[in-house]
Amino acid sequence: MTIEWRYTLQQDLGVLSLAGFLGADAVGRFTGAVGWAVARGTGPVVLDLTRLRGWSVGGQLAVAEAALRLRAAGRMLELAAIPADGSLVPVGDGTPVPVHHDLAAALAAHHGAGAEQRAWRSDAWPTA
Repeated sequence: MTIEWRYTLQQDLGVLSLAGFLGADAVGRFTGAVGWAVARGTGPVVLDLTRLRGWSVGGQLAVAEAALRLRAAGRMLELAAIPADGSLVPVGDGTPVPVHHDLAAALAAHHGAGAEQRAWRSDAWPTA
């Protein structure tokens, strides 16, 4: 089982949405999606986990690595709708990753972020 992803730009905010299970077999695909986001935006990235069914410790570590990668590019990672268990492996340098209750709260924190301007997705992204 792997993940599907969708990346949208809304003004200066990127939203990277995941669907599926972020486990060891999905880390490479997730890393590629983060690379896609790094190459196509300039502002913060909200990682929308609304459709994520869960994540392994390896998946959580991949999220922490994504936060470091984005920070190195001068950007910030924020999380929305983390899986029900609420667990999260912290970023190694102690810098907190903002966590929002859901995607609506994350967008509200960015003053609505505006209309979707552009979107990319993996082939099997769920449409419903």
